[in-house]
Amino acid sequence: MPPVLLESDEHKALRQAVATLGERHGRDHDRATLWQEAGELGYLGVNLPETYGGGGGGITELSIVLEELGAAGCPLLMLVVSPAICGTVITRFGTDAQKQQWLPGLADGTRTMAFGITEPDAGSNSHRITTTARRDPGTGDWLLTGRKVFVSGVDIADATLVVGRTEDARTGKLKPCLFIVPRDTPGFGRRQIDMELHAEEKQFELTLDDVRLSADALVGDEDAGLLQLFAGLNPERVMTAAFGIGMGRYALARAVEYARQRTVWNAPIGAHQAIAHPLAQAHIDLELARLMMGKAAHLYDAGDDMGAGEAANMAKYAAGEACVRAVDQAVHTLGGNGLTREYGLAYLVTAARVARIAPVSREMILNYVSHQTLGLPKSY
Repeated sequence: MPPVLLESDEHKALRQAVATLGERHGRDHDRATLWQEAGELGYLGVNLPETYGGGGGGITELSIVLEELGAAGCPLLMLVVSPAICGTVITRFGTDAQKQQWLPGLADGTRTMAFGITEPDAGSNSHRITTTARRDPGTGDWLLTGRKVFVSGVDIADATLVVGRTEDARTGKLKPCLFIVPRDTPGFGRRQIDMELHAEEKQFELTLDDVRLSADALVGDEDAGLLQLFAGLNPERVMTAAFGIGMGRYALARAVEYARQRTVWNAPIGAHQAIAHPLAQAHIDLELARLMMGKAAHLYDAGDDMGAGEAANMAKYAAGEACVRAVDQAVHTLGGNGLTREYGLAYLVTAARVARIAPVSREMILNYVSHQTLGLPKSY
């Protein structure tokens, strides 16, 4: 595997260009305006095929975009969902018609997709998903029934890529399948979840009551099962790592700036090791997480799904931990000022936990590593 320790000149240029865009918008950005401009500049679809208006890159490039926007205080959460998960799945498994219909819009930001997998009773166990799809024998249409929770951005999405399950005719067991559900489809309901989390993108509970979908709403092969699902979940983990690293970098930069300027007892507080060392440790943790994120993105873009699965889980874990510690230390460095609206750090205390919790908890990642990597007995 080529080294991922050093970025190419192209990646450095992309990072700088996106950072400039992010700095211009800042933490008081308007999400819709930033999304539109990022789309026009080609950043939203940098991972999608050039044939459909994308940049022809991969998750490596898209993770750079999200990280740099986050470091500027304006992360776009839907980057994790629309181009990374949905765009990747459609690129890899969609029909020509689905690619023509969705990829150009996902690439330039004029169309957006949400992703629905989590259910109230299934939690992190994708094998317990109860949203089921069955064929209407008279028309060949699909009928989709079930519930989803914590689905981001459904109100601004043109469609939702929903994970359902179909019955295997040979075994009678249920297997995961992916369906494109347009926003205004009859029977497709949504309710906004009242969140304490301060974020531009809202969270929703979805209900699907015999939602009728044409046969071409199915993405990929009905028999492919988990292969197609994890084609979207590995990029999701990499992008969540980018989200956490960007947020951590933003918080750390605010703390370092404050520690340089804030003077007590005739010296900047950053001159004291009790302040400086924890900030240095936070920087180290974020850089280490970024290295694992780069490895995971490289493996995925190279087509190594198995290797990418392990690395993406590790990257997401490392980034989540590093983000929470960086935010906590940043707030602590500013003291009372860290809780004021002026400095823009307090809301990150809640937001940072997202990188630990979603899309998979750190405990489930430890389960994965202990079982899949270390070969220990499965505990779940």
